[in-house]
Amino acid sequence: METRDREEAGKEHKVLTEIVPATEFYLAEAYHQKYYLTLVPELWKEFSAMYPDSDDFIASTAAARVNGYLHGYGTLETLEKEISEFGLSPAAKAGLLDVVSAH
Repeated sequence: METRDREEAGKEHKVLTEIVPATEFYLAEAYHQKYYLTLVPELWKEFSAMYPDSDDFIASTAAARVNGYLHGYGTLETLEKEISEFGLSPAAKAGLLDVVSAH
């Protein structure tokens, strides 16, 4: 409702789209999973080794967190606090910190 009201503000017409709770959730296709992580070969290689089964990779909280950082979500300070939990090599940790600090 809040989003609809915000969209209506300043417009000359009402937004007629019905807003209802989501009832089903579908995972994206495999090639969409952790997209930003797939763009950094050294990190992608490490996560592929940790999660050779694609279902495990898709379900990985660590991969999701790293993917979010690569996309620009999260702060360098937060990453520094949790980076040791991701199971990455020292080189991959340094690379991830470099990418995030550049944001």
